[in-house]
Amino acid sequence: MTEKPVEEMSFEEAMRELETVVSQLERGDVALEDSIRLYERGAALKARCEVKLKEAEEKVASITLDRDGTPTGTAPVGDL
Repeated sequence: MTEKPVEEMSFEEAMRELETVVSQLERGDVALEDSIRLYERGAALKARCEVKLKEAEEKVASITLDRDGTPTGTAPVGDL
């Protein structure tokens, strides 16, 4: 597990660490205090993944296409 702040992680970094946290919690061989700390870190990592996925969805949704289907740029999501 890294000590990198969750809010600075990419989606891939957060997902990788979340998988590690879940694995450790599932093994059940972690002390209670450590389990609580891992659970809190896991919740923050899950939230980070959700934010990064939403950002990606918004970027994809904002891509505009010309008549031939070629991307021409982006439009504000609210304009779609």
